[in-house]
This record gives sequence, structure tokens and C-alpha cells, in this order.
Amino acid sequence: MRPEKKLIVEELQKQVTASPYVMMTDYTGLTVQQFAELRKRLRGAKAELHVVKNTMLRHAAKAAGLGEFNGSLVGMTAIVIGADKADIGAAAKILKQFNKEFQKPKLKQGALGLQRLSAEDIGAIADLPSLDTLRAQIIGLLQTPATRLAVVLGAPASQIARVIQAHADKVEAAAPAAA
Repeated sequence: MRPEKKLIVEELQKQVTASPYVMMTDYTGLTVQQFAELRKRLRGAKAELHVVKNTMLRHAAKAAGLGEFNGSLVGMTAIVIGADKADIGAAAKILKQFNKEFQKPKLKQGALGLQRLSAEDIGAIADLPSLDTLRAQIIGLLQTPATRLAVVLGAPASQIARVIQAHADKVEAAAPAAA
């Protein structure tokens, strides 16, 4: 391999290794404006879209420990990689929404860490709620029993307070009538 290509493969390998996920798409038919719009949307999800040569991606993926992407590295390939701690769900949602709007790009395959993902897996991830929503749901589930426990434990005290208040109201109502 020529030194220039070796440098490109090494840089691509660094990007793939640093990213928590990699998604490969076929961008055939995207206009320059659509490609720029997709990059802009992905930037909001801390993700980047790069056009790569299949042979260079094959070498970089192998060097990064992702293995061979059987048969998916054909045609025009662009990869979506995320910044450190980026959410794959957000990027997958953007790709799915963009595909719904323009019927492009088509997902090929991907990887989450060292776990390989099919196009269907990435679509399933896109259908999941966002990470923040999932965290809020978990916190809500954890807080519900504590809230109910506080209500149950507080019920006898509030009942006693209501009985005392009723007795005080009764004594107060009887006192002016006696005077």
C-alpha cells in the first residue's frame, strides 16, 4: 500500500476506534445540498458523516478490530461516526428521518463498540426513546415506590392531625355558644 493511502487508513482507523459507534450508508443519489443538510443534522447529535473508499474502510475496520463487513462494502459508502460519549440512538433517528424524507441514504451495516449491527438493528435503535427519556423513565420508576411509601407512612400522622383539628374546632364552636 502506498504511504499516502496508509496515512489515510491510519487516520480512518483512529476515527473508527475513537467513536462509540460506526454506521455505514449508501449515499447514492444524494445531492450536494442534501448531503450538507444531513451533515448539519448529524452535527447536532455529535456525529460526523464522512465519504470513504471501501478498500480503505475495509483495512481500517480490520485494524480497529471490527473484522470484515461481509458484502456491505460495495457501492458508494459514507460512514457516520460519533464523538466520545455520543448517543447512537440520536444519530440513527436522524438517518431514519432523513431516509423517510428523501428515500436516501440507505443503511448498510454498523457497529456499536465491537458488536456488529445490521441495518434492521440500527432501525430498531432509532425507534427507541432517547437516552434522556429512558433515564427519566427509570428515575420515575425508582421514585414511585418511595413516594407511595411516604404517603402510607404519613397517613396516620395526618389522620391524627385531622382528629385533633376537628376536636379543636368543636371546642372552639362550643366555647362561644357557652359565653
